[in-house]
Amino acid sequence: MVPSDLKYTKEHTWMREGGPEFRIGITEYGQEQLGDVVFVELPEVGRHVMAGEAVSVVESPSGQVRVQTPRSGVVTAVNSDLDNQPEWVNGDPYGEGWLFCIRPDRGAPAYGLIDAATYEELFG
Repeated sequence: MVPSDLKYTKEHTWMREGGPEFRIGITEYGQEQLGDVVFVELPEVGRHVMAGEAVSVVESPSGQVRVQTPRSGVVTAVNSDLDNQPEWVNGDPYGEGWLFCIRPDRGAPAYGLIDAATYEELFG
């Protein structure tokens, strides 16, 4: 199921807008294609990232995915629980498996975001 309250990229990243920060993670479809996640590399808090930049890496025995941020901004939080529980990306990609949060730059455009209906039509 594709949550309707999120925005998505064709590279299987989701973004939840809410208040001054946006939460970002990998979609259910993306983690299924990757398989059992064994390691997650997260960006540094305080780092400025650019829309479309690969800022996180999610690894499984079958390969790795570089997660691009769909908005420019400053990383304000990371899900450090994934250091010990990377499998949360598989078990709850839209909840406990989130990757990082950014405070978007004012007026910065989004990178390749689509709505839930379009994402589901493409990958659902």
